[in-house]
Amino acid sequence: MPKAIWNGVVLAESDQTEIVEGNHYFPPQTINREYFKESNHHTTCHWKGVASYYTLEVNGQKNENAAWYYPTPSAAASQITNYVAFWRGVQVVP
Repeated sequence: MPKAIWNGVVLAESDQTEIVEGNHYFPPQTINREYFKESNHHTTCHWKGVASYYTLEVNGQKNENAAWYYPTPSAAASQITNYVAFWRGVQVVP
């Protein structure tokens, strides 16, 4: 079952991730919200739409904008609405 791990903590775990462009997107109900803080950072993907970000905080350490999601993606990416993906040192293991 895919897991997202950073700083020794499992941030998300699910056997129902969606894989888009090589990234595992985890269902929103499978993330451990205690480690996620909303960020004001946003980016735009030409086909998915506007992404919002979370900063991760684990054991007193922060990983700025290390998780992202699409609250209102384009119709082509509707299957990942609010699903969360990771980067910046977060390890996703199968």
